[in-house]
Amino acid sequence: MRQVVLDTETTGLETAQGHRIIEIGCVEMINRELTGRHYHQYINPQREVDAGALEVHNISNEFLADKPLFSQVAGEFLEFIRGAELVIHNAAFDIGFMDYEFAMLNPSPGKTSDFCTVLDTLLYARKKHPGQKNNLDALCKRYGIDNSHRELHGALLDAEILAVVYLAMTGGQTALMLDGQQEEGQDDVGTVIRLDANRPRLPVIKASDAELTRHADKLAALEKGGAEVLWRRFE
Repeated sequence: MRQVVLDTETTGLETAQGHRIIEIGCVEMINRELTGRHYHQYINPQREVDAGALEVHNISNEFLADKPLFSQVAGEFLEFIRGAELVIHNAAFDIGFMDYEFAMLNPSPGKTSDFCTVLDTLLYARKKHPGQKNNLDALCKRYGIDNSHRELHGALLDAEILAVVYLAMTGGQTALMLDGQQEEGQDDVGTVIRLDANRPRLPVIKASDAELTRHADKLAALEKGGAEVLWRRFE
């Protein structure tokens, strides 16, 4: 399974006011492991950055003046995300801006949903932690993820942090070292313990028909309530 964790920075909050994307940051995961591949691009929006947005990301009009237009980088960006599941925090915002940019291309490649699926980690976090703060900083604190180097928003940095948050929030360990060994300077991580090959075989107890029926009913009830049932991916 190929996933691309994505974040954008923009000139403002509303495409209805003509605001544009000025930065895209993406990191790639395959089978829930970071591959080291990423896509990062600053973009000339051909308009001024709002003062409020500047306070968030500190990306100035002067800095963006010599950057390429979205139309000049769209092909490379599309190639990176095509066919992937996009993992985005508050996906409606980023997808709205991406679709707005795609619509202005000639010819337009269509909407993001035409070539990607989307997983919104904000919606996932709200279901997992109802009634709590679920912005990226709050999730980092909840899952013990160090984001002290994040003084301002930046698309690539936020995508990298979100990837770690997503893996922690969905129950995935981000690193395993064999035999308890670790590289110099790394913190302790999970250890793989090798079991004796001659140990007695563990009994395999299969679910009964009644248990399988209750399991299917539970999944159906979750889906009816609007939850994403990850189990379905393995059926």
